[in-house]
Amino acid sequence: MRKRNLKDRITLDPIMTLIILIVLTIIVSGFLALLGIQVNYNTIANDVTLEYTQNLVSVESLLSLSGLKYIFTTTVANFVSFTPLSSLIIILIGIGVMEKSGFLKTAVTLLTKKAKKKSVTFVLVLICVLSSIMGNLPYVVMIPLSALIFIYGKRNPYIGIISSYAGLTAGTGISILFTSIDSSLLSNTLLGSHIINTSYSLGTYSFLFIMLIAAILVTFAITIITENYIAPRLPKYEFPESEMEEDFTVTNKELKGLVLAGGAGLLYLLFFIYCIIPGLPLSGALLDNTKLFYIDKLFSASSFFSNGFVFVVTLLFVILGFFYGIGAKTIKNNKDLCDDLGHSIDGIGKTIVLIFFASVFISIFKKTNIGEVITAALANILTIGNMGAFPLIIILFVITAIATLFLPNSSFKWGIMAFIAVPTLMDAGISPEFTQVIFRFGESVTMGLTPLLAYYVIYLAYLERYNQNKKPINLFKTLKYQLPYSIVVGIILISILIIWYIIGLPIGINGVVNI
Repeated sequence: MRKRNLKDRITLDPIMTLIILIVLTIIVSGFLALLGIQVNYNTIANDVTLEYTQNLVSVESLLSLSGLKYIFTTTVANFVSFTPLSSLIIILIGIGVMEKSGFLKTAVTLLTKKAKKKSVTFVLVLICVLSSIMGNLPYVVMIPLSALIFIYGKRNPYIGIISSYAGLTAGTGISILFTSIDSSLLSNTLLGSHIINTSYSLGTYSFLFIMLIAAILVTFAITIITENYIAPRLPKYEFPESEMEEDFTVTNKELKGLVLAGGAGLLYLLFFIYCIIPGLPLSGALLDNTKLFYIDKLFSASSFFSNGFVFVVTLLFVILGFFYGIGAKTIKNNKDLCDDLGHSIDGIGKTIVLIFFASVFISIFKKTNIGEVITAALANILTIGNMGAFPLIIILFVITAIATLFLPNSSFKWGIMAFIAVPTLMDAGISPEFTQVIFRFGESVTMGLTPLLAYYVIYLAYLERYNQNKKPINLFKTLKYQLPYSIVVGIILISILIIWYIIGLPIGINGVVNI
């Protein structure tokens, strides 16, 4: 009993854990800078002449006067500009209307009432895995929605939060459709390939087949782990007695609300979709037409669609909830609507504090260059000795997985690794497109295990929000929930790579393994 009480007393709140990580990062940066830790890596300075430029990156100490000045002068700005904060608050406005009006409960009841538990989990995970096409927005949409979906299904919301986060992070590198991140990576992949072969070219569907197989297998794996391993080990979730006794049935009133919401939502989507189709009269207004690929026109940093995507989704949620409320008579006046708009934001004070300290931690870690140094050092391992194709595949997969723990940003990481990995593997007979697949699969393995991923704090905050224990949810326990997924997904993805390499199957349309 004493041991248990002692353990409860020393359990750290996630906020305190983040504070400790911030302090440790500052101390470690000072120590590594004192040791003079630095790494060289090459990038291409000229796209035409393909001339190399050597980059020297050193660990920058924050345990200094200049480091402390940086922390104090940038903390507020970094917090205000921290994307997960603004995205979550705006999305919660829409989710609040859908939830309070009853739209979500009615829709989920109709869709899942006769469905098996595993089927609901499978569909949810599949959506999360495939949602990488929308960038990082699914983190702030799917995690809150997953918790509500499982609550309406009288199941522990932890199951929805944990499985959706596993699907989202695993899906980071598994993109069936060509995404804006893929486009960014492809540019560096092509530049790296031109060092060996200046005429090498790649298409946007070069990865389709292998990604499709990976998405299906990973979705099945996450579903099985969730239902057979994670769910039975989670602490029991106690529903309010009133909610447990309620046998919710969809009446004509709710159906009328759904029909009205569906019609309004459909009209909104049709108008919106028309605005992102190029070539039609008065269409394409939301695109950045300076870009080559459609996905870049859609999601480039300067496109109207990309900049306004969070608001577009929020407005859709508000329309669905509002028109459902009108039809089902759960929204009777403007006060009801305004109360619904703020419903999901009630009680998120601690979430905002968590996001604040997460933004500080990520900001100072990035400033130290530790992630960049580790990534560059790992990439240089590929140049050691004269390794064959098979060892290079394994090594690139492993070092990418390790590098992702310290540098989750895909484009930045590949910008460091591509000009070493692509030509090295080409010399061993491995195609640039297969090299990029190895990189993407390696990312998927450990993306869910790093607190340096900006959207990890959303996952953490929602586990804390639905935590019914007196002691806080432990930050390391949240990552421990993801460990079984990481191990199994890693085994699946490396097996796919090995099988594809041995058999020599095409990885996509005009995409090959060997050159």
